[in-house]
Amino acid sequence: MSGPTLRIIGFINGIFLITLAISMLVPVITLLIYERTNEMGGFLWSSICCLIAGLALIARGRPEGVNLRPRDMYLLTVSSWLVVGVFASVPFVLAQKMSYTDAFFESMSGITATGATVLSGLDEMSQGILIWRSLLHWLGGMGFIGMAVAILPMLRIGGMRLFQTESSDRSEKILPRSHMVAKFMVLAYVGLSLIGVLAFWLAGMGLFDSINHTMSAIATGGFSTSDRSLGNWSQPAIHWVAVVLMILGSLPFVLYVSVLRGNYKALLHDQQVRGFIGILLLIWLVLGSWYALTTQLHWLEAVRHVAVNTTSIISTTGFALGDYTLWGGFAGMLFFYIGFVGGCSGSTAGGLKIFRFQVAYSLLKANLLQLVHPRAVIKQRYNNHRLDEDIVRSILTFAFVYTSTIAVLALGLTLCGLDWITALSGAASTLSGVGPGMGEIIGPAGNFSSLPDTAKWILTTGMLLGRLEILTVLILFVPTFWRH
Repeated sequence: MSGPTLRIIGFINGIFLITLAISMLVPVITLLIYERTNEMGGFLWSSICCLIAGLALIARGRPEGVNLRPRDMYLLTVSSWLVVGVFASVPFVLAQKMSYTDAFFESMSGITATGATVLSGLDEMSQGILIWRSLLHWLGGMGFIGMAVAILPMLRIGGMRLFQTESSDRSEKILPRSHMVAKFMVLAYVGLSLIGVLAFWLAGMGLFDSINHTMSAIATGGFSTSDRSLGNWSQPAIHWVAVVLMILGSLPFVLYVSVLRGNYKALLHDQQVRGFIGILLLIWLVLGSWYALTTQLHWLEAVRHVAVNTTSIISTTGFALGDYTLWGGFAGMLFFYIGFVGGCSGSTAGGLKIFRFQVAYSLLKANLLQLVHPRAVIKQRYNNHRLDEDIVRSILTFAFVYTSTIAVLALGLTLCGLDWITALSGAASTLSGVGPGMGEIIGPAGNFSSLPDTAKWILTTGMLLGRLEILTVLILFVPTFWRH
């Protein structure tokens, strides 16, 4: 890795830090509105420190005539998430008086849109801290959808080649230039956010809470302004608005670009979107009916509770409407399973992603047919694209690395003294970006504050790996990566 390359990466990280420093003024403005000026100091000093660091990185300017190679983008991606995570944790230390371990855990959970938290007493907490947590979700979600289009296709694990909406005889990009794609994606992201705030407000939620929950929902993050999460509001309309926003955040943002360009049926024609909506409806129907039969709730009421909680888990958001771990063994196991699924590729959601399950099913069906008809030539296609060996290999590789990473993280957590349910669900939930785990400690009714510091660092590592789809980070540990 040459000096000029590192200088460019530092320059870009400096821009990110300056942007973060400006973002820290949002809590300051919020505290001014709520006349809590005595709490502004932590955010102001954090903003100044972040601004100085950013200016120091860009002071030498960008080297002329040097461009980043594709493999340099991996280092840029990982370094930017780490750098932003480090500086985004400073307000938690200065304003909330948290230990740095807890602050970095909360910060990384925010920007990776995981939603795991070490904080309690949210209902009485400073509005500055609450808006900062949600803002980290929103900024991190925007960063990830950009990475899903620009970075992950280089590793061939993001699946974006399977979701091109142009015909095969035209450009493989939705728009000729990547910056135009980014422009339309940001437009869609901001537009959906504004609609979400308005919808929550009209449904009966206060404006401040509407803004926070919209930023969490559209980024599929899960931070709330109440310890009871969505259970703090009894209005069914609020719960259904949250469901819709979580679904919208789980769909490929690259297809929103097509919609903005006039292809209004792009989402309806996408195989992954249809599969995601179909799975959701099936789970709502089956689990909702089961929940209605095993409780005294009306069927529609039961379906609403199920829709909020299952959509939250499968979209890896982490909102909760009550403690679903008390619903019994069947429901608990189902919630654990769907946490691995995740949303669509190119969305803000985590998990394995729907398309990998669909491709795996297609491969299974083809192999079974091949056993019945050994000489048959079976063409495998997905979303009108041929499934070549390269795509199949990348999916199998990612699935193996994903499950292996959960196993390693869970084993490390048991060495910290955690029971196997907490360890396994904690590893799975942070890697998938779900947030809450299972059990009394880290379930939807608890949080991660009581865990040992070592366990928190392990889980923080899991958040970063999961958000960057693991291989983006692991490739930095390959010796040949650093050779010219």
